[in-house]
Amino acid sequence: MATFQFDFVGPERVLYSGQVEAVQIPGTEGEMTVLPGHAPVLTSLKVGVIVVTERQNSGKRIFVQGGFADIGPTGVTVIAERAAPIEEVTPASIDKDIEAAELARDATEDPKAREALNAQIVQLQESKNTLDLNK
Repeated sequence: MATFQFDFVGPERVLYSGQVEAVQIPGTEGEMTVLPGHAPVLTSLKVGVIVVTERQNSGKRIFVQGGFADIGPTGVTVIAERAAPIEEVTPASIDKDIEAAELARDATEDPKAREALNAQIVQLQESKNTLDLNK
C-alpha cells in the first residue's frame, strides 16, 4: 500500500516521524482518516487519540490535547499543545487535567473562555472513559 510522511510534534519532543499508511485525527470538525493523496486541509484538534497505521495490523496511538494538523497529499504534520504516547496516559493524569481545566473555568469571567473550557472538560472525560474501556 502507498505511504506518506507523518510528523507529530509535541511541546517537549517529537513523538513520531516516519512513513505511514493512514492516520486517524480527532479534528474539531469531526474525526478524519488521512490516506495518501488527501486533499490539503488545515484543521484544529480536539482532545482525543491519534491512531497511526504504519502498515496493516501495526501502528501506534498518541493522546493529544489540542493543536492543529496540516494535511497534504504527500504528508501530515501535527503540532500538539499537549501530547503523550497512549502508554504514558493514565486516568489519574487525565483527572489532573480535568481539575486544572475546572479551576481555570471557575476563575474566568469570560463567557467564551468558560465555554471552551467546558468543552475541554467534556472531551477529557470522554477520553478518560475511552481509555478505561481499552485497558
